[in-house]
Amino acid sequence: MDSLYLRLMDRLYAASVWAAGIAIFLMCLIIPWGVFTRYILGTGSQWPEPIAILLMMVFTFIGAAAAYRANAHIAVTMVTDVLPPPLQRAAEVLVDLLMVLACGFVAWYGTRLVIETMNNSVAELPWLRVGVTYASLPIGSAITLLFVVERRLFGSQHDRPLVRYEEGPTPEAEVAR
Repeated sequence: MDSLYLRLMDRLYAASVWAAGIAIFLMCLIIPWGVFTRYILGTGSQWPEPIAILLMMVFTFIGAAAAYRANAHIAVTMVTDVLPPPLQRAAEVLVDLLMVLACGFVAWYGTRLVIETMNNSVAELPWLRVGVTYASLPIGSAITLLFVVERRLFGSQHDRPLVRYEEGPTPEAEVAR
């Protein structure tokens, strides 16, 4: 069971990284187009800004889930580093419980926001529903929640080969295999 769950989380992690990467890549194409049409052609396109905002939401919330699994998120540890090991472990559990609460809150209210705004359309793009632009909130928090559960059940996965692709696995990860 554990290897199946970890394999599924590897795939979810890879999909999250790709989604965030594609979103930021497209933003890097769309923003200059908007600037070009406004300042060079003198006629601004209306679609680049709302599409860029949607892509930034995808990059932020889906990318944050991937960053959490890779242990690349912001963590202030100057207080916990000086604690004795049992209190460090208790702090880790507390942080994970708080992450579950935060993810649950964002997933619940994000889903409600998506549902409540699905009948509205973006002014510049009448075919795009507002709820779609908010969909990355509950999706990203649900993915993060799965990664929090993984961390609690199997420990940190930041040394997995998929996560550390640029450096290869560390000696600790090799021993754990």
